Amino acid sequence: MENNIVKDHDFALDSVPKSERRGFWSMLAVMLGFTFFSASMWAGGTLGTGLKLWPDFILAVLAGNLILGIYTAVLGSIATDTGLSTHLLARYAFGEKGSFIASFLLSFTQIGWFGVGIAMFALPIHHAADINLIFLLISAGFLMTLTAYFGFKALTILSMIAVPAITILGSTSVLKAVSSVGGINGLLAIEPTASIGFGAALTITVGTFISGGTLTPDFVRFAKDKKTGITTTIAAFLLGNTLMLIFGAVGAAVTAKADISEVMLAQGLVLPAIFLLGLNIWTTNDNALYASGLGLSNITGLPKNKIVILNGFIGTLTSIWLYNNFVGWLTFLGSTLPPIGAIILADYYFINKGSYKKFSEAEFKDYSYPALAAWGISIFLTKILPGIAPINAIISAVAVYLLTNYISETFTSSKSLPAEN
Repeated sequence: MENNIVKDHDFALDSVPKSERRGFWSMLAVMLGFTFFSASMWAGGTLGTGLKLWPDFILAVLAGNLILGIYTAVLGSIATDTGLSTHLLARYAFGEKGSFIASFLLSFTQIGWFGVGIAMFALPIHHAADINLIFLLISAGFLMTLTAYFGFKALTILSMIAVPAITILGSTSVLKAVSSVGGINGLLAIEPTASIGFGAALTITVGTFISGGTLTPDFVRFAKDKKTGITTTIAAFLLGNTLMLIFGAVGAAVTAKADISEVMLAQGLVLPAIFLLGLNIWTTNDNALYASGLGLSNITGLPKNKIVILNGFIGTLTSIWLYNNFVGWLTFLGSTLPPIGAIILADYYFINKGSYKKFSEAEFKDYSYPALAAWGISIFLTKILPGIAPINAIISAVAVYLLTNYISETFTSSKSLPAEN
């Protein structure tokens, strides 16, 4: 393992040492880049055409991002305590080989979204500018893989460029949209073209990002202390993801187009639209590829950088097929991922009382059957219970895991008792 750690500066197979931890502004840039998620703009567009902007949209967005912020901040707190990624934390809760199952699904989903993102970037430019599609796909795949290859430092630099640029471009689109309807009063007077209930709106807000949020430890483990990790995570969701949803919603409410790139094209902002789309997908894809590399490193024991190249190649090669066939399957997989994070936080805070044995000294079971059983049961319960599915997934996973763990410990204890004469 030591040789892999030396080669892999992103610590895919060990805890991030204190000497490599980052301060507030560096972490805030990375976490904002993490929450500047392309799908959130499309989700905002859906909400913008289905809700009154005030108060329904604002309340749904603030409530949803508060839920996301709390969930991810709790996971981020564990990451700053241990310096471990989601995948290595999963070894404690699921067992070493059990964590491979979680890592495979998490990585598979992220590679899928990487490929979908490349197609989302290349297709509009191909249609608008008639540039060769294969050239666009290969170029985008290569550049996005390159920055993910260089790891956390490259993510920091990219985020510091992309976050202000996306903020300026998105704000420009919003200001043009508001101006076109006579100001704020005109915007607030717009009636939705479709009807979305508040519960459905909250589900969209939370559901769009909760699967990605499960991977928060992959990034927050670099925070220098718990305060930095928690504050930057909550700030990123309340500010970053809220901005993405607003950028998508305002243009959609005015133009009835849910895709912000189409909104900006309709506003005459052709080059800004391409630039915004490119930067937004780039930050999303870099985070996806980085996380997928950590996940498969957990399974194979290989350095993350080598796996990133393979994942980037697969995602690029299959991007059009993924775009045409895979979004529904990825969405289904997304409903299976939040229980992983919920079980990790239950295992850390409730079962192990907020402390794990040092990773390099820990001995792991092959499989933790209470965790695997809780994962499967919580997915089933999420499908049948009424209410907000992502929240149901988290609550049911925590409750069922505590129950299955208690049953397992009780059964084990009863078997170890000496027989009566």
